[in-house]
Amino acid sequence: MTTAGEHPDASTRKRAEEKAAKWVAIFSRMVDGTLSVGSRTPLADVPKWATLEVATGGFATGELLAGGPLLEHEKALASKHQLEVAEGDRTALNRFFLTDEGLSELHSLLESGKFDVSVPEEGALLVVAWLGSNGHGDQARNLLDAVAPYFGRLRFYPEPTERPRRFGSRVCVQDVTRTIRSLRSIKPNRAIAAQKEAIAVWAPLYDELVDLFLETMDGEPPKLQPETNSGSRQTAEGQAVVIGGWPCKVFPEMWTERATDLLRRFERLQQEHQLSSKPTHRKSSLAQLMPFLSRCVADPALLSGCEVGRIRLLLARYINKRGLPDSTRCRSLRGLQEQQAKTPIYNEVAGTVVARLFAYPGNEGIEDLAAVTEPISAEEASHCGLDAGSDLPDTIRRRIERCLTESVEVLVERGLIPSGDVLAEVLPQLTSGLRAAGIDDPQLRQLYAATYRAFRRRRSLLLLDLQSQVRIEELPWVAALESFRTDDLPAQQLARQTLEEVACLTLTSFPHAIVPNKLLQELRALAKGAGVELPLVDELAADIFMGEFSEKFVKTARLAAEFLDSTLYATYYGIDCEQIRQLPKPSRKRSRSWFYNTTPTLDAFADLCCKRAGVRYGGWDSAINGMIIEQQQVLTTQNLASLFSGLGLAETLRPQLSSMARHCFEWICRRQQINESLWHARLITMKNTAYAWRQMVFFLSFVGDAELTEFVAWAESHLSIQQPEFQVRFRPAMDGLVHAIGGCTPFGVDENLSDGRQFLGWSKSRHWLLA
Repeated sequence: MTTAGEHPDASTRKRAEEKAAKWVAIFSRMVDGTLSVGSRTPLADVPKWATLEVATGGFATGELLAGGPLLEHEKALASKHQLEVAEGDRTALNRFFLTDEGLSELHSLLESGKFDVSVPEEGALLVVAWLGSNGHGDQARNLLDAVAPYFGRLRFYPEPTERPRRFGSRVCVQDVTRTIRSLRSIKPNRAIAAQKEAIAVWAPLYDELVDLFLETMDGEPPKLQPETNSGSRQTAEGQAVVIGGWPCKVFPEMWTERATDLLRRFERLQQEHQLSSKPTHRKSSLAQLMPFLSRCVADPALLSGCEVGRIRLLLARYINKRGLPDSTRCRSLRGLQEQQAKTPIYNEVAGTVVARLFAYPGNEGIEDLAAVTEPISAEEASHCGLDAGSDLPDTIRRRIERCLTESVEVLVERGLIPSGDVLAEVLPQLTSGLRAAGIDDPQLRQLYAATYRAFRRRRSLLLLDLQSQVRIEELPWVAALESFRTDDLPAQQLARQTLEEVACLTLTSFPHAIVPNKLLQELRALAKGAGVELPLVDELAADIFMGEFSEKFVKTARLAAEFLDSTLYATYYGIDCEQIRQLPKPSRKRSRSWFYNTTPTLDAFADLCCKRAGVRYGGWDSAINGMIIEQQQVLTTQNLASLFSGLGLAETLRPQLSSMARHCFEWICRRQQINESLWHARLITMKNTAYAWRQMVFFLSFVGDAELTEFVAWAESHLSIQQPEFQVRFRPAMDGLVHAIGGCTPFGVDENLSDGRQFLGWSKSRHWLLA
């Protein structure tokens, strides 16, 4: 089944169609040469600073996020000032803001702060307005020269808002607008809705239908014969035995009129309620009895003896299960069903919460959620399926909490920031204010912060040949502001404090995971603002690795060697720290295209990584590339040494290092025993658990001997309660750690397992840890 063509949900089909169209556009542009994959300027005639739409994997789609169809606020602007604007052409709109009237609007936005910058380009003309009004006309003209050629394609003006944006030390995972979108995405549970309909609509009608037929009985109401000693209610032919009178024999006064009215209501209700199968399913007693009722109304004589017997059996089954329609037993069962049917339909409850959220600014979070999460009121109860005074369901409450504005520490503690990747998404709200702290002018400070936050939302491109992502300073309007921003001592101290707090929070909250690339961007920005030299290296992708490491990798490896000499980490991984310290800088090699690859002459660092991995670099073999990259991670510690040495975290985190190592070990045991059905998923688990093991060994390198002994005893005890099969598989890894604690490096590749093994994640053959 294709999602775009056959998925039952229309919105899902639409999203799949849009995604497929983007990939078709990407491949078409790759073929015709208008898209250069791997370049920081992948589109012809598009400047490097333009914000590109980027698909999964880092591929530019060819669309510009500040371009495309006009947005609603742009249409309103054009209508207000009677501007002739062609669809997708923003020339008239951009030029309007260079008129006296337009500049006046920009100054008004700057003064009030009531604007939003969703993509960085939207801040450009605000910068022009500020420069022009503050005696920097030449800089304003230079900036216009840079952006004016793109007036037709891109919007360089912001969106007005009802309230100014706030920038401070409190952040939210998502703003109110995104929270509303999340709540609206909740689909109705068809099974629950059908159950509610069956109980509220069809059950009362079914009871009334049975009662009508019982009025036609000649004799006692029919019942199923009680079970015999053999436990059977059936004849030898397998048919149920019914005792009692026969229906469709006696018709009281006005019976036909009441039956006709029931038939009409049944037809109307079928048009109005189509979720439940009760009125149509062939096995439904209601669906079987209604045609018989119709024939009774027309002429009871038309019913055959077999059909009357069928009616009698259906009535007997009803009475056997529930009793007579007006009996205490039947009323009790129906009441119980009604209570069960009060399960809320989450999309209806979500609609109630959305109405509450409309009272808050869409582009911010909410500091106090009490008014949004309070119990259902009497007015709301009438259309959300909950009784007045009921608490919101946990699943709804959890979505609301994502717009809570709080400190990063509180959000992590409450589980609203569950990973380093989510932390990276929210940090720009914090770092934007810190980066703008060195700007004296309050208007310019808010503009810089808004632009910074928008820039951090840009998705990274797939880059080859050691190219770097576009930096915020390369945006012409940001470059024009740099001369007005100074990193004075108070601003540096604040950035340093925040950098240390974020680094500590990341490592203590997610000790098993390497710092994701997005979060590294924020750490670099904080380090720059703090005036701290902090070499940090990105995680490299094995499928596009081209056999080269940039100079920062060598620099980070040297720092790690200096920091880790004679530690458990160096012993476990067999690192010759003096050899690392003597590594020369890598020489820059020729560029190669995405489609054509030649085997490079490896520099000293890449060659060392190959030798340590026991492989020879050969191009696009992901397994071999992964082994080489993993050895680079071992030698650089994938930023742990940089953070610990540059920020003094070894001392700061010393009381927590043992518990962080235990967290890693528990996480590894848990993840290794998840039964992954897909082979690729098992390989990813192997890679991630090996990375967690490396982090664990690093943390253990800075605890005392007594704590180390205690950890080994605890780890052995924890391993002993795992599944027996896993204990056997994982024993070489545990023995390797114990062997390293004793002062000897365990085998990494050698098949002799008597001294344990290094736990590495990548392998060119079947991994020894895989069952």
